[in-house]
Amino acid sequence: MASLDRNNKILLGLVRQQEQGNNMCADCGVPEPDWASYTLGVFVCLNCSGIHRNLADVSKVKSIRLDLWDDSLVQFMRERGNSAAKALYEKCVPAFFYQPQHKDCIVLKDQWIRAKYERREFTGENNKQAYCSDQFESTLWKKGKDNKQFLKRIFLLSRKDFTLRYFIKEDVSFATSPCSLQCCMCVHGSLSNTLFVSDLVKSFLGPLINTKSKFPKAVISMKDLNAVFQPEKISHAHGLQISYVHDKHTRNLFVYHEKGQKKHPTLRDSDLIPQLTGHCLKEGYMEKTGPTHREPFKKRWFTLCSMNRKLLYFKSPLDATELGAVFIGTEGHSYSASESSGRCARGGRWHCGVTLHTPDREFVFMCQQEQQQQEWLEAFRKVISQPMTPEDYANEANMTRGK
Repeated sequence: MASLDRNNKILLGLVRQQEQGNNMCADCGVPEPDWASYTLGVFVCLNCSGIHRNLADVSKVKSIRLDLWDDSLVQFMRERGNSAAKALYEKCVPAFFYQPQHKDCIVLKDQWIRAKYERREFTGENNKQAYCSDQFESTLWKKGKDNKQFLKRIFLLSRKDFTLRYFIKEDVSFATSPCSLQCCMCVHGSLSNTLFVSDLVKSFLGPLINTKSKFPKAVISMKDLNAVFQPEKISHAHGLQISYVHDKHTRNLFVYHEKGQKKHPTLRDSDLIPQLTGHCLKEGYMEKTGPTHREPFKKRWFTLCSMNRKLLYFKSPLDATELGAVFIGTEGHSYSASESSGRCARGGRWHCGVTLHTPDREFVFMCQQEQQQQEWLEAFRKVISQPMTPEDYANEANMTRGK
């Protein structure tokens, strides 16, 4: 017979065993997991246990504190444990494969867990040829540049020339990859959670296909590219925003994969992370006036990137290109941010003001709430406090010449 108190105490004791790796979640590494898969023999956290529930044919979970455990299940957990499971299910994880942490978004953790237990991609049982390809192709749904319609487009990620291409024509022949689809992303999730993406694009590519299209609509250098999960903005669980520089302007591509399946080429994180990760510090709506401050205020969508020190503004969140950009330097170069009164806001509905001071002019913005005002002030001041790099000086000069 199972004893609730006795068996739960035994399980809690097993969780404290560092040598077995049970003191941390088997899938995301968060300390003190309080759930367990009694079919896989691993201890997991509450969040990862929810993903395991979706793998009913592979994993069944219980709380080690609240649920009743039979003696046989407790003995099974004693014989297994996280270290033993790791030796089996993570035996052949490629060196370039990013393993999500507890702060990473649910999409990453879901694909990581499915790759390990459902598809058993790292046990050494499967053909790993797909990890060695120099290029990957996939069909994604992409939003039109001038409309809201999403259409299928073919994306090709090349290791050879370090580019991402996409094609409009769909004269393709599909060939399913011999290796199951998998996820390998360094998360950095939605901007609202101040999490940041590294190699999302390379992991967002799904089933392998052979395209016959000859001329790409765009060829994007990976050094100019940034990617971030945007499920809320795109209104799809697997939404991704890809941004890159084109003719000195930012070009946004909004895409999603129907099933969120992912594949990882042989590009190394050490190569990709510095080039793909653009720290978007904050984004949201503010109202903006013109250079004389007498023009009517207009509602605009703003994105602040600390990596290139630019404040971009758009008419709407899903615009393909920005309406304008403001470079933000350091305090030593006459840049600062301060609160301002909204009493004289001409035509504005919001009255929590922010003034961004630059050597050339003052930009006046209005926020809807004081909390938003303080968040923008904090974000501006964080960028201003960072020292400028030689590349920053060059960007500032280019933007000044372009006015």
